[in-house]
Formats: sequence, structure tokens, C-alpha cells
Amino acid sequence: MQGGAAMAKRTARFYAAMLIGKLAYTTQRLFGMNATFFPGKLALQICPDFMGQVGRPKNLIGVTGTNGKTTVSNLLVDLLEAEGIKTTNNRKGSNTKAGVACAFLVNATLGGKSKTEWGVIEVDERSSMHIYPFIKPDYVVCTNLFRDSIIRNAHAEYIAGIISAYMQPETKLILNADDLISSGVAPDNPRVYYSISRLPTDTETCHNIINDCQICPKCAARLVYDYVRYHQIGKAHCPNCGFASPVPDYEAKVDFAQHSMVLTERGEAQTYSLISDSIFNVYNQVAVTTLLREMGMSPDELRDGFSKLHIVDTRYHKTKVNGIEVIDHMAKEHNPVACSVVFDYLSKEPGTKEILFLLDDEKILENMTWMYDCDYEKLNSPLVERIVVPGNRAKDQKLRLMMAGIPEEKIVIGMTDEEAPDYLHLEGTDQVFVLHQCYKPDLSHKLHQRIEELIRKRGA
Repeated sequence: MQGGAAMAKRTARFYAAMLIGKLAYTTQRLFGMNATFFPGKLALQICPDFMGQVGRPKNLIGVTGTNGKTTVSNLLVDLLEAEGIKTTNNRKGSNTKAGVACAFLVNATLGGKSKTEWGVIEVDERSSMHIYPFIKPDYVVCTNLFRDSIIRNAHAEYIAGIISAYMQPETKLILNADDLISSGVAPDNPRVYYSISRLPTDTETCHNIINDCQICPKCAARLVYDYVRYHQIGKAHCPNCGFASPVPDYEAKVDFAQHSMVLTERGEAQTYSLISDSIFNVYNQVAVTTLLREMGMSPDELRDGFSKLHIVDTRYHKTKVNGIEVIDHMAKEHNPVACSVVFDYLSKEPGTKEILFLLDDEKILENMTWMYDCDYEKLNSPLVERIVVPGNRAKDQKLRLMMAGIPEEKIVIGMTDEEAPDYLHLEGTDQVFVLHQCYKPDLSHKLHQRIEELIRKRGA
């Protein structure tokens, strides 16, 4: 498949940006730095049209959405590279303009020609305007659109409008039919829909604090939900004008007990093993499967690839020590839907549990209203025996937890992140969850190891 993007004529500024950007990348790597942002930023400062001039892989995939874009991007890269396909990607770096520019710079020759024929680029939703007009992906996966950081992203429909305005008309979209907001982006573009069929746990009314799609986008009448999975995810229709959730081209029937899904693709059914029992990650896997089937990967190749994959450790990591499971689980800060789904997941896990909250706000000034859109009530369970909350926002978290009905004696605050494991009981506990934000996987890993040490010590 050939990409359809026309490249701007290369200028002297572009060649200077390539040379200096590559020197910056080499220097940063020599000093042990990640070098995933600054070289791209430097290249853009030297040549503002760098993205329009740098060579693009022949087959280019963009991945965006509020939740799941990093996991989907990583799964795509892993599956392609398992088939021996080298990719241009930004899996270790920024998903904004400078990070994407850096990924293209690193994977291009000094003359600007792409070294790879395939690319998988994660794109921050707000950065759509700075990226899509230049790199013009062949496919874009949009996982979902929810409320996110209120300071940056306002409302999900606002973000949908940005993506729609800057999506290139030739790009084919892979969209979640169960999300009425993201499924409607760029309505004139070619598209394919994926879905997960009704689950036993789905309900007919929303039990979450927020549902951002209750009004018909066509006639403004109240929508009727056939079923709700969480927030606005589910199937709905308008009794007034006939508007309804899109009919999926790929529909998954999930069997969590058998750890498998049957994906019906235009009438033909294929069975795949699940790589995670989290509903977020099942959606991610269905999105990846849909895209790669559209691009020609066979079901057998996908089955073989999935058998070798797992969700990256920075998102989910579990060990077991002396009978106690220690689980690192990312819960995206400032994102009420992501945190609500994680809270729901851990509350349904069998056994008693303690929770270490690493959902602090390092900026201090970030608007904290997201907590009141988030279903902290999911944590009000007799199986949750203790919640340890370090950091600057510990009092805010304690207030919200108590408003959710959680007894004050279960909540412990007033320590640093590093001290937090010492405040866990670890006696009669089946699971310890370390919930961390996007930017704290290293700290989470460090505290995970400390908790393991404490369990071994107390066991001895």
C-alpha cells in the first residue's frame, strides 16, 4: 500500500534541521537521556515546516483517543515487529508535535528519506492540528473520546471537533461504534466500526456520575440507551429522528471465563485469546485486530502475535509474594473515566485489598474538579480495607473518598511517596494495588519492589 501524502519541497533549513537534530539526538543518547522530544523541538525551531518536508513511511498509522492510544500503539508496533516489520514510532516518547517530529527525524536519513516502510504514530488529540495536515496517515484509530484534563481539553465534543477539522479526507478511520462521540468524527471520511456485543454486566441505565452523550446530536431529543457499559459507552438510539449507534463491521463477543473473544467480521467469525481481562484493554485489542485485518494481516498471524503479547508493564504489572498479589495499575490522572474504570475493576477483583494512591498532582494548580466526575464510590467496598494516600493532594483525595462513603479510619494520609508502603498493613491482605498516574511508572515500580520486600520481611 502506498501512502498518498505529497511532500513539500525540501529547503536548506530542512537539511540544517536534520543535521542539527540528529547531532542533538546522538548527544542526548550518549548522556543516557531518552532523546524523544528535544531533537524534534530543535528541528522544528530551525525549520517550522520540518514535518511537511521529512520523508514519511509508505504505510502510516495514527492512533488517537482519550484512553488507550498508548496501549493500542504499542500493541501495533509489537505485532508488526513480530512479523519482521521495522516501524517508525514514538512509543518511547512524546505524542505531541515535537515528539512526532523526533520519531520521523530519528528514522530518516540525513537526506530526509524514511528508513522504514511502516509507521505507527500516537497522536495527542489536541495536537491533531499540528500533525495530521503534514504526515497524512493512511489509517487513524480513534479509541474513544471522554472528559480529560479540564484545563487542556474542556469537553469531549470540543476535542472531537478538533480531530474532525484537521483529519485529512483520504485517511480511513477505525472507530469505536460503542462511543457515540468518537464514532462521529470526520463524518465524510471512509471508516470502519468495531464493537463489543452486550455483556452480562451491562445495564439499561448509567450508574456512573457522568454520561456525556444523553442528547441526540441530530435533533436534540433525549437518547434512549439499549444498554450502557460505562459512561457513554453502549448502544443508543433516538426515538424522535432515528439516529442510532453505528452498525459495527467487526463485533466481538467476549467470554471472560474462557479468556477469549469471537470476532465477527462481516459475517465471518474468528476466535482470539484475550491479552487482558480489563474491558479497556479488550477494546484496545479489538481496535488493533480491526485495523490489522483491514490492512491484510491474517487471523492466524494475529492469533500467533497475540499469544506472545502482554500489556506493557508501565500500564499493568502483577507479581505474587507469599500469597499476596502486588499489582501496579495505571489510573490516568485528571481523567474521571479512566480512573472510574480502574476503580470498578479492582473493586470486582475477589479478595481483600489495600490501595496505594499515587494520583497526586505535581503541578499543584491543576483543577481538581475531575475527582467529582469520577466514581470514587466504587471503592466503598468491605473488601477494600485500607487506602494510603501520599503527596500534596492527599487532603483533597481524603475528602473525596469520605464523600464516597468510605470510613475515615480506612484512609491514611500525611506521608511522602517513598514512605507510603510502610503504612500498609499487609496482614490478611490478598491484594495490594498501586495506582499510579501516567508520569510515575518508575516511582510505582520502585514502591512495588518495596512492598514485596515488606511482605517477605513480615512473612519471615
